[in-house]
Amino acid sequence: MLPRTTALAAALLLSACATAQTAPAADTPAFRSAGQIIAAAPEADWRNVDADNLLLMDVPGGRVMIELAPAFAPRHVENIRALARARWWDGLAIYRSQDNFVVQFGDPVADQADAKPLPTEVASRLPAEFERDGDGLRFDVLPDMDGWAGQVGFVDGFPAAREPGTGATWMAHCYGTLGAGRGNEADSSVGAELYVVTGQSPRQLDRNITVVGRVLKGMEYLSTVPRGPEPMGMHADPARHVPIHAIALASSLPASERPRLQVLRTDSQSFVDATEARRNRRDGWYLRPAGHIDLCNVPLPVREAP
Repeated sequence: MLPRTTALAAALLLSACATAQTAPAADTPAFRSAGQIIAAAPEADWRNVDADNLLLMDVPGGRVMIELAPAFAPRHVENIRALARARWWDGLAIYRSQDNFVVQFGDPVADQADAKPLPTEVASRLPAEFERDGDGLRFDVLPDMDGWAGQVGFVDGFPAAREPGTGATWMAHCYGTLGAGRGNEADSSVGAELYVVTGQSPRQLDRNITVVGRVLKGMEYLSTVPRGPEPMGMHADPARHVPIHAIALASSLPASERPRLQVLRTDSQSFVDATEARRNRRDGWYLRPAGHIDLCNVPLPVREAP
């Protein structure tokens, strides 16, 4: 057995060697969190949200701001704009809140004789817009594998997926996704009954329903709607409905009253770096970087324009 002082010296030597092996090199840049990267993003890395694509939904508690996606669902977005300009949703309700799935809003009695009629300028029949070809789209690819599609990434800030062989491209059902409810027929949606994903990403819905946009701000006013009863979360009692005070396009408001939102461009280096910082966290708390990130776990940074 070594003398105590010799053993202590040996232990210190081993510790020093281990530290030398694990300590970062002097020229290794310090880890920057995703938040730090986003805060430092230059102005050129942000894009302005078009006021004609910004849907403002006022409910008890606050305002939900939704960006529409005409590049993916042009006919549905056209109808939604017409409904918003007519203020058709004002006074209607959120009538469904299914745990770990969606909230749904529109006319609670849409299938009954006393349903609220659609404005004359709203098309009563639309084609299914589940996917589109990739022509003319910039697709910012994530390198991570996906269980639902051959490739995933972002198109203009919207989480999306595609099949590289055919070019078919569609929007993915991530948290905050806005879609158009339909019946059994593929072409039975008109954009009047809408849902927002409030649970774990139900990607099985991809390519089975028309996705029309995503929530930018105000998800807390939808995700906290009291859950309805099994099996689908429908609130049969009107007293349980959450009233919709108003839904309008930002472009219909005076310029001084319009929210001025910006989204971090997904083709920017800031977005790439922030995503990598989330994929491989190397701060003092994380002991094992994941080396992977799921499409729906990549937040899309949004801010008020400076």
